Amino acid sequence: MKRILLSASLLLLSIYSYSQSAPAADVASIEQNLQGLNTLGSVLYVAAHPDDENTRLLAWLAREKHYRTGYLSLTRGDGGQNLIGTEQSELLGLVRTQELLAARRYDGAEQFFTRANDFGFSKTPEETLKIWDKEKVLGDVVWVIRKFRPDVMICRFPTTGEGGHGHHTSSAILAQEAFAAAADPKRFPEQLKYVQVWQAKRLLWNTFNFGNTNTINPNQFKVDVGGYNVFMGKSYGEIAAQSRSNHKSQGFGAAAQRGEWFEYFKTIAGEAPKKTLLDGVDTTWARTKAPAEISAAIVNIQKSFSPSHPELSVNALVDLLGKIEATGDVYWRTQKVKQVKDLIAGCAGLWFESYATEPTYAVGDSMGVMNQFIIRNPVQVTSVAIDNGRMRSVVAGIRTPNVPTHEFRTVAFDAVKNRIPFKNTSQPYWLGSAHGIGLYTLPADTLAGYPENPNTPSVSFEFTINNKKIRYEAPVVYKYTDPVRGEVYQPVEIVPPVTANVENPVYLFSGQQPQQVRIKLKNFTPDGEGYVSIKPVNGWTISPEKIDFADKKINDEWTVSFTVTPTGADPLVSKLQAVVNTVGKDWSLGLHRIKYEHIPNITLFPPAEARLVNLDIKTAGKNIAYLPGAGDKIPEALRQLGYNVHILSEDDIMNTDLAIYDAIITGVRSFNVNPRLVFEQPRLLNYVNNGGNLVVQYNTAGRMVTDSIGPYPFEVVNQRVTEEDAKVTFSDPASPLLNYPNKITNADFDGWIQERGLYFAASIDKRYSTPLQMNDTKMPPNKGSLITADYGKGRFVYTSLSFFRELPAGVPGAYRLFINLLSKPQPPVQQP
Repeated sequence: MKRILLSASLLLLSIYSYSQSAPAADVASIEQNLQGLNTLGSVLYVAAHPDDENTRLLAWLAREKHYRTGYLSLTRGDGGQNLIGTEQSELLGLVRTQELLAARRYDGAEQFFTRANDFGFSKTPEETLKIWDKEKVLGDVVWVIRKFRPDVMICRFPTTGEGGHGHHTSSAILAQEAFAAAADPKRFPEQLKYVQVWQAKRLLWNTFNFGNTNTINPNQFKVDVGGYNVFMGKSYGEIAAQSRSNHKSQGFGAAAQRGEWFEYFKTIAGEAPKKTLLDGVDTTWARTKAPAEISAAIVNIQKSFSPSHPELSVNALVDLLGKIEATGDVYWRTQKVKQVKDLIAGCAGLWFESYATEPTYAVGDSMGVMNQFIIRNPVQVTSVAIDNGRMRSVVAGIRTPNVPTHEFRTVAFDAVKNRIPFKNTSQPYWLGSAHGIGLYTLPADTLAGYPENPNTPSVSFEFTINNKKIRYEAPVVYKYTDPVRGEVYQPVEIVPPVTANVENPVYLFSGQQPQQVRIKLKNFTPDGEGYVSIKPVNGWTISPEKIDFADKKINDEWTVSFTVTPTGADPLVSKLQAVVNTVGKDWSLGLHRIKYEHIPNITLFPPAEARLVNLDIKTAGKNIAYLPGAGDKIPEALRQLGYNVHILSEDDIMNTDLAIYDAIITGVRSFNVNPRLVFEQPRLLNYVNNGGNLVVQYNTAGRMVTDSIGPYPFEVVNQRVTEEDAKVTFSDPASPLLNYPNKITNADFDGWIQERGLYFAASIDKRYSTPLQMNDTKMPPNKGSLITADYGKGRFVYTSLSFFRELPAGVPGAYRLFINLLSKPQPPVQQP
């Protein structure tokens, strides 16, 4: 046992690593996995977003009870805020998808999604289900249930609204309806070509005590999930903390907890549990009508397992594999065959992987693959066959009948011989087509549930042991050695032949002045040639018509420029699309790479597009200082209008003359993420007192480094207006914020995206003015979206309006209003 405990730290390094192609071979993992062979039960947890899941409960279900455990998150968290970077919307959803997968590698559960898009905070399930297209998302939930076949389903939230978010409540409504619909052959009958109907035993609500909302009742069914896993050397509270701390984009680092911890449950549908969560469910092999010898064989393997000689269990495991493969229950046969094969690999010390010789390949290319394996325990393997569907290589013993142990072997699949070219890019499947606000467009409904593309390149390794062929699939990855991080594994990129990135997402015009639109091109094929053009756009002239290129080497980058001019002076919003023609085909995709060390690299190919916005806008002042917060693209947006934007450092704030700036802006959530603002804020207010203009963007409530944001008191509270088209009332029409240098009208609030604003001001000191009022449907008017006060010779502004979303999206009225916030009217010159 001492050896097992000592290996727990290795367990965390091995089984949780991204792209670990060979099954875990450390003793702790083997012991842990052996314990689950005689357990045949499954639990599906359902909620709305990344971070909604109860990681302690998931870890306990998966690693203590050994149930097959899944988390169905209806969305990918696309509509949230980002604490570690500037990614928003789909890009943020990609980050949070990988954070969820990283979390699951810790707690042992599986991860699923629907096609629902997190379109931002919603106050009611009625709004949510209308925007999502309830029937489509319900179909996805039913599909996941029919594939996963949970014995018990658990909701994080109730249908009655205590979850406080329309998405939360909707996840419970959909789970409850899907609980019944999955068992009804008349509901979504088209799915029955691939899956069977399924009736879970019960649907439970995992009640909670969050903030001021306590839904726990002592009379509810409860389970102590605070136990200790001897194989991992950690309590489930510690495992949960490691899992939850992967939600880094949300700032959800969690402290480890140890000791007793009860989770409470209320029965929503089905029979209420009395003793265990899976009361009434046969979780033994008897449920499959398998012969009793299978369970007995597993018990014998568990008893006879030797931590110092795991290879002694291989023969019994191979024999067990044959028995399980002969059983009739396809679902549990599939699950248990994989578990036993992984145990055989672990006990035999089989290590194998396949990696690409290059990190990136173009559509039309073929991939060179290096396949490596070693047999590290004394096990009789008579042959190893390596196959990718196009090439096959068999390694057998030469001097002996067996493949030698401790002999590291490499088998190369040459790219020239491996001549079946890639037909598609590695674009995430849900981003391959344009989508609306509520749903992603899937190429096929059967893709629902998958967290990532299911059809990535792989290679099979077939080991023959005791005359039985045992096959494993290894994903093809790219690996390299980093001088700091060591050996690093990353996904292989499959890219368009040439990508085109338009330099700016938005181009702002005022009148008929032309602008240069620069397009960065990157070539991924030998001797690349073709031309790039911009599709004609009504209301604009574009010159030249096209720009040729030739003789480009792989990874060559270059930039071309087009002159774009409005044909009229009237306000106009249009879409610009760049098109690359190469090898006789048009491509209109860019290249975007997202890199964080806590998740694998993410590569996607956004449309090669930008917005052309001709707007009636006036500016005042030129020099703007920006103090970064959690991440937004406000500086880039302002530079589009000709402002000089300087990124402030602490030294700038504390030791330079801030009077040179016409305005200073703090980035979103600055007072949440920058602890130095405690010391910097007095200097910023002194800047205002001396005549400066300070604009503070939204911060989240309750976690600020100081409550003294402004010169006079106000609170930041969790109030928002989520309807992006909510009516806006001018409560102070004469306010300079609404008049200088641009006259703001109701038309300036047309075309906003996702929301009006979030984390509004409340308990506002009377020395502030509140020029705007707005509210969601059936909600009282809220005046906390924009407050301002004169202080000394200057002006202070706090705004909860979501400029961080609106400006990068090219919303004209948002630009006009934001410029007003930065533009303080000069006092009239006193006449002598």
